[in-house]
Amino acid sequence: MNVPSDVLVVGASAAGLAIVESLRRKGYRGRITLLDEEAGTPYDRPPLSKQVLAGTWDAERTHLRTRDVLEALDAEFVLGERAVSLDAATRTVRTASGRELGAQAVVLATGLRARRLPGLTGISGVHVLRTLDDAAQLRKELLHAEQAVVIGDGVLGAEIAATARQMGRDVTLAGPQAAPMRTQLGAAIADQLAVLHSGHGVRLRPHTLVQEVETTEGRVRGVRTAESEVLPADLVVTAVGGVPATGWLADSGLVLEDGVVCDSHCRAAEGIYAVGDVARFQHQTLGRSLRLENRTNATEQAQTVAANILGEDRPYTPVPYFWTDQLGVKIQVYGLPTPTAAVHIAEGDVEEGRFVARYLDDEGHPVAVLGWNMPKQARKHRQHLLPLYTPSTRPEPATASR
Repeated sequence: MNVPSDVLVVGASAAGLAIVESLRRKGYRGRITLLDEEAGTPYDRPPLSKQVLAGTWDAERTHLRTRDVLEALDAEFVLGERAVSLDAATRTVRTASGRELGAQAVVLATGLRARRLPGLTGISGVHVLRTLDDAAQLRKELLHAEQAVVIGDGVLGAEIAATARQMGRDVTLAGPQAAPMRTQLGAAIADQLAVLHSGHGVRLRPHTLVQEVETTEGRVRGVRTAESEVLPADLVVTAVGGVPATGWLADSGLVLEDGVVCDSHCRAAEGIYAVGDVARFQHQTLGRSLRLENRTNATEQAQTVAANILGEDRPYTPVPYFWTDQLGVKIQVYGLPTPTAAVHIAEGDVEEGRFVARYLDDEGHPVAVLGWNMPKQARKHRQHLLPLYTPSTRPEPATASR
């Protein structure tokens, strides 16, 4: 494989910037262009629902790199330009202003867009949280709000509810699950998270679907559920997941199915790769496709893609990982918990608020590890998952302990 003379990265996200840095660290001296629709310095997203919303970080602290470091990358940053189409055959991207950018290798790192509920747009007091501007607007209104309702009980919704409650707001967290983050954590641990939120004064409304918001003179005043109950609110945040930002690729010829479909090397087509939240790649050892939405994946996947651009022919076989901080608790999850997995405490104690849980399949094999305020210990237990992600035999059944 010939090393491309130039590389175009669409999306100045954490993943997009990591591509540029990885290429330069590996000695690549070709031309690199980084295109993004936001005009500001590339920034990190995990702090938005926590430190930025709480006001403990200002916007500058979210910047992924200083200007001096960015300049040292010797890349062209085309910011404030939105990509509107891709010609996969010629690897040419057209922007909203009519500009055309092409390269021998193109990396798609456009991430997600916040999913919006029908009928909840254009209403004063109703917010989503995806960008730095979103966080600034939400914080501004949250400081003066009395009753906030967060719609959506996944990771983002739970984090926003936790932060808003720590700011002293009256908070209701409403969602379709039996407990916050049940899909990500399983029933047993999600119940512990529900206890944590309730203990800090967050009102939980499980099994709740939202029908509409009620307004007065264009301003939200409540949320009406499918059971016709009205939850009072002068501020509403919808946190119902993200949609891969692939709309601009509709006529590109690439395969789009809940993300940009890639092979095990994160390649979507000849000379075109995808990375980060937008990439649906084939996990070679699991034998299935995955799309991972987390900060760690953005960096690790970018390193693999950069290597492949330079001809290393490396499959991407990560141990999935995500983390969240809520109400003084750090939760870390390695692997992929399943709804039917048995949960056993491998270290620590649930009552003391510090433990490591192992998720076991029907044969007693570990499929995931969770740390609750035990980060070092959780990482140690991660080693039990490695046989699932490397071409080796299955591990011996784990011994349950409590």
